[in-house]
Amino acid sequence: MKFNLITRKKRVIENFANAKAYSMTPEYELYAAVVTTGLNGSYYESANSRLDRIIKLIQKCDPEFVAKLAIYARNNMYLRSIPLVLTVELAKRTTGNSLVSSTVSKVVKRADEITELLAYYQFANKRTGTKKLNKLSKQIQKGLVKSFNNFDEYQFAKYNKSTEIKLKDALFLVHPKAKDEMQQVIFNKIAKDELATPYTWETELSKLGQTQFVNSFEKSRAIKRKWEELIASKRLGYMALMRNLRNILEANVSSSTIEMVCLNLSNENAVKKAKQMPFRFLAAYRELQRVNSQYTSAVLNALEIATMHSAKNIKGFSYSTRVVIACDVSGSMQQPISPKSKVLLYDIGLMLGMLMHSQCKNVTAGMFGNTWKTINMPQQSVLSNVQEFYRREGEVGYSTNGYRVIESLIAKNQVMDKVMLFTDVQMWNSNNTHHTFAKSWANYKRIAPNAKLYLFDLAGYGQQPINVQKNDVYLMAGWSDKVFDMLHALEHSNSAITEINKINV
Repeated sequence: MKFNLITRKKRVIENFANAKAYSMTPEYELYAAVVTTGLNGSYYESANSRLDRIIKLIQKCDPEFVAKLAIYARNNMYLRSIPLVLTVELAKRTTGNSLVSSTVSKVVKRADEITELLAYYQFANKRTGTKKLNKLSKQIQKGLVKSFNNFDEYQFAKYNKSTEIKLKDALFLVHPKAKDEMQQVIFNKIAKDELATPYTWETELSKLGQTQFVNSFEKSRAIKRKWEELIASKRLGYMALMRNLRNILEANVSSSTIEMVCLNLSNENAVKKAKQMPFRFLAAYRELQRVNSQYTSAVLNALEIATMHSAKNIKGFSYSTRVVIACDVSGSMQQPISPKSKVLLYDIGLMLGMLMHSQCKNVTAGMFGNTWKTINMPQQSVLSNVQEFYRREGEVGYSTNGYRVIESLIAKNQVMDKVMLFTDVQMWNSNNTHHTFAKSWANYKRIAPNAKLYLFDLAGYGQQPINVQKNDVYLMAGWSDKVFDMLHALEHSNSAITEINKINV
């Protein structure tokens, strides 16, 4: 068995399209649900069915696995809200155990995550009123004590917002012990609301917004100078830079400033350090295409270079490795990743597919819906390739006939080494023929006995279209390019669960 994630007894179920599917073990279902969840604050809505399912799955899994998954989700997949959920739910289940405090200290990476964790703690325990945070878990408190020691005044001030639970509330509740006199001064400032206003792009532009100008020309000139100052100071973080590219171009900053912007965006070390989800590059790229500036093309090119840097961790694809990359563009993939997001599952699938495409030498790429269609693309253009797929998605229809990818290979007697589908795995057959995804793969294995099938689960619904206990079938989940590290691990006969269990809590 190469992917020991399913119980030995088959559990045949139906997916959301009423087609045959297989259920997962609680550990794998929790993993898939967690790494494909964009809560974005939606955990404050009690009707969130994904959150309810995750909480129930936590109860079925070993506490140590839950802790390791929380750390993996925060540090490997760059997720922020869901690791806090896992940690609090773990604390509700496990009392008097250092596992919780250790997990807290490993998932709280930003100062505002202290208050975010407490906000979810309040929500999860259904507490209101003045004593909403009373009787805080001792292990969460111990973990937050360590977390308070990790940040300086600038980091505290940057995230000291007027939220329901403030840093001052957290300080009084947790009672952290300062590691030195300088930190005690910072704690005193938090208590007295005297933290120095940080120099950030938000605070600097906010000051401009409160300034009275003689006319609109003077205001525009001030905004231009402020962006030039922010960029030159190198205090504008990578994510903030990507989110404000349109504002920067529309401010008509100088050519030297644009040069600095492009150098920062395309710097390989900056890309690695920023740890951005791949779809963030796509969102910035799309926003820029609406901007009428003589520098738009240069910035678009810098984003392409940055995206290629993010793909360099993909391993194991030589000129001899024959690869099929199939992107699901069905109707079910055109769903937002969270209630407030403009990013669709469809976007993530195309982005990950084209990142993989950029690193393959011997590759056939395309999209599937009702039908399967191959599309030839240049390998050094990830973002523009995604846009081309996006433009043409209606050409294959909107069903999830994944079997069409496999049947095409059978019809051509085409032997491939790796067949990769980026999908929500809700496979079915809209043509009312005898074909199923599982049958098509079994038939293909007769032609290509050494071929391997990789299903990149982008939705985490807790179902899979094929029994992964046999026939060289692998499943992995997530929206980060770090999912390709898991792919490399699978090449060495490991599983997602095996990799997560290697994490030191």
